[in-house]
Amino acid sequence: MDSHLKILNFTIGFSVLVGLLLIASPLGLAQRGSVETIDATAFGTSTQLGRNFGVKIIIYEFSDPEDRDILVQAFAKGQNDGLRNALEKMKSVGRIQIPGTLGFDLSFIREIVTPNGRTIRFVTNREIAFGESYWNTRTKSFNLTAGEITLNDKDKSKSEGVLFPAAQLIVNKEGELQFELNQNAWKLTNIIEWK
Repeated sequence: MDSHLKILNFTIGFSVLVGLLLIASPLGLAQRGSVETIDATAFGTSTQLGRNFGVKIIIYEFSDPEDRDILVQAFAKGQNDGLRNALEKMKSVGRIQIPGTLGFDLSFIREIVTPNGRTIRFVTNREIAFGESYWNTRTKSFNLTAGEITLNDKDKSKSEGVLFPAAQLIVNKEGELQFELNQNAWKLTNIIEWK
């Protein structure tokens, strides 16, 4: 009888725990608001011409202006490596999924309202694969993934974007910020927005 009582107490305790988790889960998800997903097809340019693959960008929330300020200050202090370190410390605000990878978290996503819709810019630190760092020391500095998607609400067929899968941020000869790429940029088309 004593073992039956222990089993009953365990079952009740476990049921209460499961119930609390079920109640708490929607509350935790609601804090981030609704999730937005953007599907696109990436087409190669120049040396990658003819290659294409699907890209999925999942947006949990947009970054705050304070996050942008943190990144600007980090770049001013440590250039590309400072930016990468700051991105690594930020919480995830989204996720990018590219075939052939497990995908990775996006650290910064910004929304800019335009006359025809909006532009979404994103950047995150990129894990450098062992083979990449072992054979080519040059690619170690291309530790960012970034992109921009322009959504045209008036004419969806005019929505477009660009993806920089392996990039670094530099200051060019004119003193302006620009992305330097390890490979050519990928053109994003066939953009579908899911809200």
